Order: sequence, then structure tokens, then C-alpha cells
Amino acid sequence: MKKLSIKILGAIVVIIMLVQNTVVIAATQNDLNNINKQIEAKKDELNNIKEEKSDKLEEVEKLNTQISEYQKQIDELDIKISEMNSKLQEEKAKLEKAQEDFDKQEKLMEARLVATQEQGETSFLDVLLSSNGIMDFISKYYFVTELVSADTELLEDIKKQKEEIKQAKEKIEASKKELDTTKASKQGVTTQLRNAKNEKNAQVEQLSEEEKETQAELDKFEADKATIRKEIEEAAKKYQNNSKPTGGTSTKPGNPSASGFIRPIPGYSITCGWYGYAGHTGADYSGSNMYGKAVLAAKGGVVLTSTTKTGGIPNYGSDGNYVGSYSSYGEYIIIDHQDGTMTLYAHGKPGSRLVSKGQKVSQGQQIMSVGNTGNVRPRPTPSNPLGGTHLHVEVWVNGKPVNPANYIP
Repeated sequence: MKKLSIKILGAIVVIIMLVQNTVVIAATQNDLNNINKQIEAKKDELNNIKEEKSDKLEEVEKLNTQISEYQKQIDELDIKISEMNSKLQEEKAKLEKAQEDFDKQEKLMEARLVATQEQGETSFLDVLLSSNGIMDFISKYYFVTELVSADTELLEDIKKQKEEIKQAKEKIEASKKELDTTKASKQGVTTQLRNAKNEKNAQVEQLSEEEKETQAELDKFEADKATIRKEIEEAAKKYQNNSKPTGGTSTKPGNPSASGFIRPIPGYSITCGWYGYAGHTGADYSGSNMYGKAVLAAKGGVVLTSTTKTGGIPNYGSDGNYVGSYSSYGEYIIIDHQDGTMTLYAHGKPGSRLVSKGQKVSQGQQIMSVGNTGNVRPRPTPSNPLGGTHLHVEVWVNGKPVNPANYIP
């Protein structure tokens, strides 16, 4: 009986311990579930923060595009204002000349009237009738005819000059009004530019350090693009002011597009086109095994620029070793086709440029090799040295970027 009681007591103790362990395990599981829920909540919070930061970076990029567009408008308005000022000065010079000619003719007419008054009431008929013979009559008749003709021309000149003066004054007034309107327009765009820059600065302050670094690179890229744009616009002016193109160099047999261009890298197609993302004013060719492929001149011409933008993004050789830092377009070339069109080739392989400024090139000639220098995605790294490999091509017509797909096959 005593042994049975001990067994029963032992069983009770075991049951109590099992119940306690079950309670502890259940409590621990509940705690674990709560912790997991908190972790998931934090993950969601972090994801939201990341998305928010990405949205802010995207907003900054949009503002960058706006700023670039405003600056472009201001540059164009500055050119227009300069041209209008020149036109206004020309019109003022014409007015001064017309006024000077008018004053001279008016003085001649005054002198003619004074002479007529001094002669009294003598008419041209009196002069003719006082002739001594037929030869004297003919001579006096000729003199009278010339005098009348001169007086008529003088009056016509005075009338014409008065009209020219009137028109010149009207043109000057119209030019002044147009100039004032253009200046007011520039002021409005300048205000929009300032507001966009202020908004951008406020957004940038909310970016992460990594995003700020990325944004700084984008800012430099935009500044470099603006410099290149001005260079191309200046070079294009000589064609805009000359109705006859100077003519490019010879074209190479092949399959050129209707505009006379050939594909700068055979066997590869456009993978990111005109405005494939904000501010993308060109076309990207990319594909497998592209690194180091020959980049060909899409059309013959003269090299306007052959240079490199250094500093910023590290580049690595195919072996993963560091070979230099690049920014913006990296290794790039601009060819002036001397017919109002130009092409730009960017992100070349380090040290691969084969042509220099001022050099003549023919269509299909190799100018550099495909690379990944400058502002490319994904960034090249030691473990992925070929990251971001592609060829960026731009086509410019009369100093303005256009969709390359409309020109290059």
C-alpha cells in the first residue's frame, strides 16, 4: 500500500512538472511569436523608409530634369535677347541713316525754294521764250526738263525717306516691346528655376548619405551635359547661318539609314531609347560580350571633341584590377558631320579613343571601343568589372538633341 502511494505521488509530481513545462513552452512560444511580429513590423518600417528614400531620390531626379529644362530655356532666351538687342541696334542705325538722308534732302529742297523765290515770278515758259535761236531754246529746254525732273525726284526721295523713318520707328517700338516681353519671360523662368533648386535642395537633405553621393554624381553629369550642349550649339551656329552645308566626308558602302547614318556597333540593337528614363537624350546599345567591341563613326565628318571626364566612379580591368576613375560620359567623342548634324559616343573603354579633335574621319571608321566608363548602371566592381557596359549614342540636329532611332538604323 505504501509503495502504491509513493507511485501515485510520483506520477502526480511528473504530471505537475509536465504541465509547468507546457505552460513555460507555451509562454515562450507566445513571446517568440510577439518578437517575430515585432521583427516583421520593423522590416515593414525599414522597407517603407527605403521606399520613401527611393521616392525622394526619384523626386530629386525629376527636379533635376526640370532644372535642366529651365536652364535650357534661359540659355535660349539669353540668345534671343542678344539677337534682339543686335537687331534693335541695326534698326536704330537704319533710322539714323534715314533721318540723315532726309535732313540732307530737306535742306536741298529749302535751297531750291529759296532760289525760286529770289527769281521772282519768272516761269519756265518765260525762260524758254527768251531763247536766242533754236540751239539756245533746246539748251534751255533741256535745262528746264532736268530741273523739273530733279525737283520731282527730290520730292519723291523726301516722301520715301519720311516713310522709311516712320517704318523704322515702328520696328524699333515693336522690337522694344518684344524685348521687354522676352526679358519678362526670362524672369519668370528664372523664378521657376530658383524655386526648383530650392525644392531640390530640401529634398536632397532628406536623402541617405549613399543617395546624396549618387545625387552629387548626377549633378556633375548634368553640369557636364550642359557644357557639352553649349559646345554643340556654338558649333551648329555656322550651319544655321549658312544655307549651304559645307558637306561631310565620303560615306562607306553598307546599309545606311535614309539620313545617311550607319549603326555604330554592328550586331547590337538599342536597348534603352530616347528618354527611356528622365533626362536620357540618346540611345543605349547593349548586349552580351560587348566590352571592347569597335565603335564606328555613324557618318563621316570632323572630330569636334575627343576627351574623358575623370574622377568619381572607379573602373576595373577585366582582371578586376583598378584602372581609373571616371564621371559623366567617361571616355567620349563628338563628331561634327558638317551638314548640321553631329553624333556623340559615350562610356568608351579606358584609353581606347583612336581619334583626336580636328581629325577627319570616314563613315565606318573605328573611333574607340565599347566600355563602361562614367555614369553607368550597374556600377563596375572588382567582382563585376564589366558592369554597366554599353554604348551611349546621341544625335544632334542644328544644335538640338533628337531621337537617334529616327536617324540611326
